[in-house]
Amino acid sequence: MFKHVAGSLIALALSLTLAVGSAQAGPREKLGYGRLVTNDFLGDGKDRWRTGSWTSSRVWGPEWAGQAPSGFGDLIEFRLSAEIFAPTNLDLPAAGDRPYAGALSVGAHTHFTWQGFDTALGADMVITGSGTGLGSFQRALHNVLGVNQPSRSTLNDQISGGFHPTIVAEIGHDLSLTPNLHVRPFLEGRAGAETMVRAGVDLTFGMIGQRELLVRESVTGHRYRVVTDDDATGFSFLLGADIAHVSDSIYLPEERGFTLTNNRDRLRAGMHWQGEQASAFYGVTYLGEEFEAQTDGQVVGSIRINLSF
Repeated sequence: MFKHVAGSLIALALSLTLAVGSAQAGPREKLGYGRLVTNDFLGDGKDRWRTGSWTSSRVWGPEWAGQAPSGFGDLIEFRLSAEIFAPTNLDLPAAGDRPYAGALSVGAHTHFTWQGFDTALGADMVITGSGTGLGSFQRALHNVLGVNQPSRSTLNDQISGGFHPTIVAEIGHDLSLTPNLHVRPFLEGRAGAETMVRAGVDLTFGMIGQRELLVRESVTGHRYRVVTDDDATGFSFLLGADIAHVSDSIYLPEERGFTLTNNRDRLRAGMHWQGEQASAFYGVTYLGEEFEAQTDGQVVGSIRINLSF
């Protein structure tokens, strides 16, 4: 079943890439690759709720000139991600706690400038259910690590399998307060697996990340580096906050009795480091409550290490 799903993901990815690719008129080259791993083990250490995710991006486009091109579809990002949602108790979830869920996502996005704004627009196919293999993967990984595994009954009660087309759009603008201090307000909208509107701001202290393409990770809101300027070395420190109104979520189904919170907030801090032949990122994010029965927020950590030989 997992091989079948993986094959479907690859076929869908190719079709999305070709569909978006038909919009561009000139040649493309591979511009960069980025990824980010997020886990609550790297944060508060509690294995619950938005417990783990992995996201990666590969980008093709015309020669990079320090900002996204102005043409829609000229720069293409292929994005692949996986996420696990879990109740607080993996063995015997409490009544009213969120159900287990595994989600795979594949999509194509384009980044371009419009009226002076950095704009991103794309579509993802989110696949849920036991066929993703994420529940079995977590059981095997936790067995190796010697920590608590999700029980068979927990996995059997996970949200139902399905295919959920999702549209994602973001618009933002970098404002330079000083050469080393930038503020970036942004607006984001999602419709599909989760339907929401979000507003927020990012602060960056330092040169790392300037004149680069950074992609926003969906769980934490951290922006990870995809098209990089390897000549810039040193540190950048990041602060960010946003708030969202969520009208619908497949991960907290209303038919199971879940009531979404009025607002969903995030606070984050992080640090990029770029050396001569290596780079790294670590960030920490507070995620506010997502459903009314959730007792409190949680803290997750995100990491990326890149070595060049």
